[in-house]
Amino acid sequence: MDGLIFIVIGIIAILVILGILLTMLFLIRKEDRKCEEPDYQAFFIIGFSFLPLGIIFTIIVGPTFIGFTGIGICYMAIGLANKDKWERRN
Repeated sequence: MDGLIFIVIGIIAILVILGILLTMLFLIRKEDRKCEEPDYQAFFIIGFSFLPLGIIFTIIVGPTFIGFTGIGICYMAIGLANKDKWERRN
C-alpha cells in the first residue's frame, strides 16, 4: 500500500512539472506571435460554397442541415463587410 502512494505522488509531481513547462512554452510563444489579419476573400468564398450546399441538403435530406445555410450567409456577410481588405490577385 505504501508503494501505491509513492506512485500516485510521483505521477502528480510529473503532471505538475509538465503543466508548468507547457505554461512557460505558451507564454514564450505568445510573445513571439504576431496577429495577422484574416483573408476576408476566403470567408466570402467559403460562404458562397456553404450557402447552396445547405440549401440542397435541406431540401434533399431534411431541415437538420439548415445550419449550413446559416453558416454560408454569415461567412458571406463577413467577407462582404470587409471587401475593402481583400487581397488583390493578378
